[in-house]
Amino acid sequence: MTDTTLAQLSNLAIYSAMAVLTLAMVMYAVYLARLAPTRGRVEVAERELVAAGGADAPGTPATPEAAADAAGSGLTESAGARRAAGIAWSLTLLGTLLTTAGVALRAAEVHRWPLGNMYEFAIVGCMLTLVAYAVWATRRDLRWLGLFVVGPVLLTLGLAITVWYTDASELMPSLRSIWLAIHVSVATLSVALFTIGFSLGIVYLVQARLEASEPRPVSFMDRLPDARALERLTYAVHVVAFPLWTFTLIAGAIWARQAWGAYWSWDPKEVWTFVIWTVYAAYLHARATTGLRRQSAAWIALAGFGCIIINYAVVNVFFVGQHSYSGL
Repeated sequence: MTDTTLAQLSNLAIYSAMAVLTLAMVMYAVYLARLAPTRGRVEVAERELVAAGGADAPGTPATPEAAADAAGSGLTESAGARRAAGIAWSLTLLGTLLTTAGVALRAAEVHRWPLGNMYEFAIVGCMLTLVAYAVWATRRDLRWLGLFVVGPVLLTLGLAITVWYTDASELMPSLRSIWLAIHVSVATLSVALFTIGFSLGIVYLVQARLEASEPRPVSFMDRLPDARALERLTYAVHVVAFPLWTFTLIAGAIWARQAWGAYWSWDPKEVWTFVIWTVYAAYLHARATTGLRRQSAAWIALAGFGCIIINYAVVNVFFVGQHSYSGL
């Protein structure tokens, strides 16, 4: 099979993954939308319970659970919601396989680890994000998170195939090292985890704001975990991602010593890698500081992801340095 054929198949796999993930995103949205009226009916029933005078009123349910039953399906998922979630999950797995196929075919085309330019970073990062979500979702129910993971992945794949796409090319001499597979792979994995952490952080802040509202508006957010649980999940993801980024920083310095003769040379990419590390370290410190609001710490984590976006989409393209190998 020629390299041209492999390139065409790789691109076809990525386009197919985008189509499948689009459908998955729609089905996740349908899942959340079909859950929203359920909580709304429960709250209406509970308000009617209170207005009727509680359990002493004739014919009035004695408990909120009874009120839920009186409202219809209560907090139990409807058959339509379960069906939509099942379809979305199956499409997510298919999209993950197609993205993985696109990465594998690109590797076969270029005859190396596919991490030599921005396009390859993007598709590998998307693959790892989907794999991380799929693995995590096998251990706990994360159907409610699917929309917030698939959405950013789909956007990144779209940018990769339309804006950042480059044809296969030889690696720069400084990249021809085993450290490419080690340093860049770990960096990409940590960014994948930071992406999930970013999505969780956004959902947490929205949920915390809604819980602080009085009266609280009814929305699909009522079926997501409460703000406290979401904050713990956000923290847990960052606790895993931060050591990986720390390894990325250290491994990059070691590789720089071998490639350029110095551990540190104030290259723009090196500087922004350290900036990202500093911001996320500040988040973890703030998270552990007594008396500091968890929402404030979450905003620091979001700032860290903003630095990742700047590092990837701005520094890689517009800053000239020893890491100028975006391929654009």
